[in-house]
Amino acid sequence: MIKIGVLELQGNFESHHKILKKLGYDSVGVKNSNDLECLDGLVLPGGESTTMSLLIDSFNLRDSLLDFSKKKPILGTCAGLILMAKNIENESRVNPLGILDITVDRNAYGRQIMSKKEQINMKFNSKLVDFEVTLIRAPKIIEMGDEVQVLLDLDDSPIAIYNGMHMGLSFHPELNGVTLFHESLFRGSVNSNFQAPGNINAA
Repeated sequence: MIKIGVLELQGNFESHHKILKKLGYDSVGVKNSNDLECLDGLVLPGGESTTMSLLIDSFNLRDSLLDFSKKKPILGTCAGLILMAKNIENESRVNPLGILDITVDRNAYGRQIMSKKEQINMKFNSKLVDFEVTLIRAPKIIEMGDEVQVLLDLDDSPIAIYNGMHMGLSFHPELNGVTLFHESLFRGSVNSNFQAPGNINAA
C-alpha cells in the first residue's frame, strides 16, 4: 500500500488525510524526523506559513524535509506551496525550503475574509473535468524556473505547478474533495495525466 505522510505541525491537515484515505493510501501524521521514514510521499498542508516555518525549525525538521525531497515527492497546498518556494516576495518572517524553483507573493489573492471558490474546467487524462477549488489567503506564483511545468492557470497566473517530482498548489483541493492532484503525484503519473500547459484553462 502507498504510504503518504501529512505534516501535522499546524494547519488543516485532517482534510488531506481524508483525501488520501479516499484514494486507498495509508495516511500517517508527521511531527518529527522519524515519522518520515518508510514514506512514499508527503503533503505540506495549508495553514499559517510563518508559524509553520518557525515550527519546522523548532522541531528540527528542516534538514530532514530537504533530504526527503531529494528522493520522494512532496505536495504543498497554499501555505505548503509558500514553504516549498525558493523565494517569497517582500517576506522575511518565513524561511522557505527552496524545493520548488518559484517565487511567490504571499497572500496575493487577498485576506482571509476575501477567500473565494473558483470553478475550474481543465483537461485531465484526455478528458474534460469540472471541479471547484477554494483559495484562502492564497499565494500567487510570480516567477518560475525553466524546469517548472504549469498544470493549471487561473486568470493567466499559474495556480498548480510541477517541478522535478514535486507539486505546488495555490488552492485547497482537499476542501472540495478533489483527488486528482494527490493521486497523480503519488502514483507518479503527473506527466501522463495532465495535458500540455497550453491546453489547460480555468473558467
